[in-house]
Amino acid sequence: MNKKEIKSNFIEYHTTDKLSEKTQNLLSRAKEAASRAYAPYSKFQVGAAVILEHNIILEANNQENAAYPSGLCAERVAIFYANSKYPDSAVLSIAVTAIRDNKLVKEPIPPCGSCLQVLLETERRFNNKIDIYLYAENKIIHARGVEQFLPYNFDIKSLRGD
Repeated sequence: MNKKEIKSNFIEYHTTDKLSEKTQNLLSRAKEAASRAYAPYSKFQVGAAVILEHNIILEANNQENAAYPSGLCAERVAIFYANSKYPDSAVLSIAVTAIRDNKLVKEPIPPCGSCLQVLLETERRFNNKIDIYLYAENKIIHARGVEQFLPYNFDIKSLRGD
């Protein structure tokens, strides 16, 4: 038997003051996107904003549907939009936040497994780790790369059987 320990590294901020102006803007844009989310069923409005190469910023939000599996998370909407509109531009950063009852959530919400898998594929596609910021009222969590959340992941090597 072999035992393997996997560690993840996150940086926690309690205010936006220590973040760059560019990152503060990204957080603000994610919050604006959340306010426009279509979430009539859960009332849980999620927003995401991404920075691509050449300082292109795109916003997206969750889109619900009465048939729940037909909706889509804000992170995937943002990544799919970025990859379809700018297929040759790497995603450098993503900020994610949520609003409930017209207020920013108190604690950061992590992306779901499906969103993490899409972010991972985007990192591998461009050979570039994405800076992930999870924004809430009480703190901001920063992770450098999806593997911080998903250390044991499925990718092209898994498909090939490597």
